[in-house]
Amino acid sequence: MSIWTPLAQFVDRVSGKRLSNAVEVVRTLFAGDPELRRRVSFSIAMIALSAKMAKADGVVTQDEVRAFQQIFAVPESETHNVARLYDLAKQDTAGYELYAERIAGLCGSGEKNCLMLEDILDGLFHIAKADGVVHEREVKFLRRVAEIFEIGPQHFDSILARHVDLGDADPYRVLGIARDVPFEELRRHYRRLVAENHPDKLIARGVPPEFVAIANARVAAINAAYEMIERRRRAR
Repeated sequence: MSIWTPLAQFVDRVSGKRLSNAVEVVRTLFAGDPELRRRVSFSIAMIALSAKMAKADGVVTQDEVRAFQQIFAVPESETHNVARLYDLAKQDTAGYELYAERIAGLCGSGEKNCLMLEDILDGLFHIAKADGVVHEREVKFLRRVAEIFEIGPQHFDSILARHVDLGDADPYRVLGIARDVPFEELRRHYRRLVAENHPDKLIARGVPPEFVAIANARVAAINAAYEMIERRRRAR
């Protein structure tokens, strides 16, 4: 089933209510289908937190909605539901930290959901850089979301490095590994990262297939960082 049909059901259910109660609505509405619940939760988190990020940045326009639609290839027939959910989050008086806490609360004890929190953060970076640059206030917002998601500072810096121009970024930071690591260890680490971030792995832990652009871009950044290090070491 496409993610957009259950997402529309969710939007209809919460219309006129505070979206900050979304977690409980998702738990109830999709109680019998844990996999669908994860996929819907991911989609809601991406849309709602991107709306809060735009508000925190002080620029609240439909440009962010269009950026979301472009990055995640929302079908034209479903754009109104994305816009409705985006507006609900934008208008809700609850702060983004409450949203992030409720979403992190879905993590529970399952590794799939916990790993999905990084996928959400990665997706937010995609939204943030839609205008060509990740602004300082957006980084501050994303760093705080990472703290709530219990993603450590070093891990956050690695994610951040994936979303900046590799001409300026440290490829070792992108890979999250020390600069003096032996090349064979570096290669094993790189291969493990590629395997862990394959699009199929993200889908298996609840990221909807419609959002695989996150995985593709992540693997591309990992590949580029490794290739840069490999070239530099061979040139010594």
